[in-house]
Amino acid sequence: MSPEHHTPMPHPKTPKIANTMLVVVDAQEAFRPAIGDFALAVSNISRAVRGFGILEMPVLVTEQYPRGLGHTAEEITLALPAGVEVMEKTSFSAFGADGFADKLDEHAIRHVLLCGFETHVCVNQTAHDLIDKGFNVHLLTDCIASRFRVDEDAGLEKMRSVGVVPSSVETALFELMQNARHPKFKEIQSLIK
Repeated sequence: MSPEHHTPMPHPKTPKIANTMLVVVDAQEAFRPAIGDFALAVSNISRAVRGFGILEMPVLVTEQYPRGLGHTAEEITLALPAGVEVMEKTSFSAFGADGFADKLDEHAIRHVLLCGFETHVCVNQTAHDLIDKGFNVHLLTDCIASRFRVDEDAGLEKMRSVGVVPSSVETALFELMQNARHPKFKEIQSLIK
């Protein structure tokens, strides 16, 4: 077999279509006026959501106390594939949402692509719980934000220190496809252009 037709086995810590889920943590309307990078982060989260839809992969969305913080940003909601469940929570970690752990089990998830707001609180605590429970966590660094840069930086460093792998939407989608011969390659390529 010629090298251009051979796709090597991915590293065990590389996300794979069969066992990876996108988790969008608390990307809610109340943050719009408070987070300077809100529009960019939400645009990137929407691209990740659409990419997962194209690849027919599971997406899970949480909302922190929506009565106070509003619902998920409309740009993301419009990109969600049909049937995606939005889980309400008051705990900072997504594991406090009823059924969150069950959804990971139901889809036999080993890798979680994580994104959302705020980096140093809900995203950070979710990441720590995922790592603690043995998941490989890939943080979409172009899909996170906090109100203050110092908090975002602290959250990033804290997550890296426990084994969270920094990633991005484009990095993750290409890792999932592994090969330009993937049947959805052209659709994904046009999504990220």
